[in-house]
Amino acid sequence: MGCCKEDLCNLEIVFSYLTPAQEDEKLSLSVFVILTVTIIVLLAVVVMFVIFYGRRKRNSGARQILPEDSVCGASYPILNGHTTIQDFIEMTTSGSGSAGLPLLVQRSIARQIQLVEVIGKGRFGEVWRGRWRGENVAVKIFSSREECSWFREAEIYQTIMLRHENILGFIAADNKDNGTWTQLWLVTDYHENGSLFDFLTARCVDPDTMLEMAYSIATGLAHLHMDIVGTRGKPAIAHRDLKSKNILVKSNLTCCIGDLGLAVRHIVPTDTVDIPSTHRVGTKRYMAPEVLDETINVYQFDSFKRADVYALGLVLWEIARRCNVDGIYDEYQLPFYDVVQPDPTIEEMRKVASIYPLYAMVVCVDQQRPSIPSRWIACETLHAISKVMKECWYQHPAARLSALRIKKTLANLR
Repeated sequence: MGCCKEDLCNLEIVFSYLTPAQEDEKLSLSVFVILTVTIIVLLAVVVMFVIFYGRRKRNSGARQILPEDSVCGASYPILNGHTTIQDFIEMTTSGSGSAGLPLLVQRSIARQIQLVEVIGKGRFGEVWRGRWRGENVAVKIFSSREECSWFREAEIYQTIMLRHENILGFIAADNKDNGTWTQLWLVTDYHENGSLFDFLTARCVDPDTMLEMAYSIATGLAHLHMDIVGTRGKPAIAHRDLKSKNILVKSNLTCCIGDLGLAVRHIVPTDTVDIPSTHRVGTKRYMAPEVLDETINVYQFDSFKRADVYALGLVLWEIARRCNVDGIYDEYQLPFYDVVQPDPTIEEMRKVASIYPLYAMVVCVDQQRPSIPSRWIACETLHAISKVMKECWYQHPAARLSALRIKKTLANLR
């Protein structure tokens, strides 16, 4: 306490025992506050980024990269310049029931492929012949608008224990994005004979070859339809778009089934059908009567298997027409060639009223089927095949043979 008498004299009073606050202490407090606020803001930004990225990754539907996907382990001497695609497949699928090559191996293969030439086109995009380390591969390129079809087909091909000599061999699936456009690739085995449609259009076959082709197709379909029970079992699969253009002819003139983009799977625990969420539908020419008139029970998996068998009967008819017996054979024709045009244009297909009801009326109401030439009766093999195809396209679905029964019948004819 200090006292004085003059005006404003208190300004002169000094308390010598008081020391002013140090400048260093004031500075330290300011820095501490600034650092604390900065750390809190950075932590908030990191948390928000992790949440956003996690949601985006979860919604992308991308397969999780597992330890076995590594291409660096001792089990996979990959990328050494000497390993073939068949080596990859044997290493990853032999005895394991694997669902396909590891993800990183698929990407490594897909990104080393050089496209050579276009070998086919469809509503999904294009099919190219590609080269990978001197090996031919087929590359099915989907446009970005067909992402659902691409994802579904890749998913079905990688079903556990699906790999079979009469199912088109799947190699890889990958997406190519250069910043301006995206291509979705599906890489499979390449078969230079092309589709069964292309093969039969250009060539005829002898009775033995016809039988081997029919047997291999029935074997592939029976494998698709088969439900393999086990902890890592295979679900039954129905094709839904079986036709000569979706069947490939191998170098030994046996066949394998491809294009599984419309396939459905049987979910055994719940006895339900896993139907793809795609706008695509099957080919009208090969549709079973119950599919055409929409009476098919879509909640029962066996309904789809029976529709596949109907289409198989039509494919057998196509092969039988091109069977050369004593120099006599028919020109190639699609089923119901006398009912609908051989190759309807997109505009005609859009005008459903001009084509679809006519075909539906012939198949469903008149119950017409492709005609059986009288010459087939004279050939024992052709006559036996004609009996099989007739049992495939019965009007009542339950009366049709199963794919396994067809396989066994054809085996007995060989």
